Amino acid sequence: MASFWTGNRIRLRGIEPDDWVAFSQFAVDEERLGDLLHPPRSAASFRDWAKEQSTAKPDGDRFVLAVEALGTGELVGAVGSYQADSHAGWFQYGVTIGSDHRRRGYAAEAVVMLLRFMFAEWRYHKCEAQIFAHNEASLELHRRLGFREEGRLRDRVHFGGRHHDLVVMGLLAEEFARRHPRAPRDRTRR
Repeated sequence: MASFWTGNRIRLRGIEPDDWVAFSQFAVDEERLGDLLHPPRSAASFRDWAKEQSTAKPDGDRFVLAVEALGTGELVGAVGSYQADSHAGWFQYGVTIGSDHRRRGYAAEAVVMLLRFMFAEWRYHKCEAQIFAHNEASLELHRRLGFREEGRLRDRVHFGGRHHDLVVMGLLAEEFARRHPRAPRDRTRR
């Protein structure tokens, strides 16, 4: 049986200390896209962060996983749950894919794998995503995955010298199950 964490194009795995180089490039990509603007970080800070992540235990239902391309073994992005309320049954997640690896289906596959885990294994009822209103590619990805726009927080974030809207999108577990049914496993193999 294949690992739950291995898909058709990617595998989700824990972060390793050597992943710091890719994560430093993801930070550059996010700034270039106009998604986030942070003060520059040193290579040592990325090395320390990756080393810390490689030994960190999940913080409740919050965790970050590396997205690795199966064909090359290259780290292409990250996906994770960053806020969760197990009592109310909702969580928020985020995904990033390096600019050289976009438009190959990696993000969609990583998100479906994460949602399948959170909905089926941890029995969450709802997933929320917060997306910058100018990020049309991310908004379209979420629509294709079945998310619905639930609201727009006007001038919610500030970067690049101005305020930007934030779009809140949501997906319920039953909507996900209908749209992304799990393929039956072949029980003849052992």
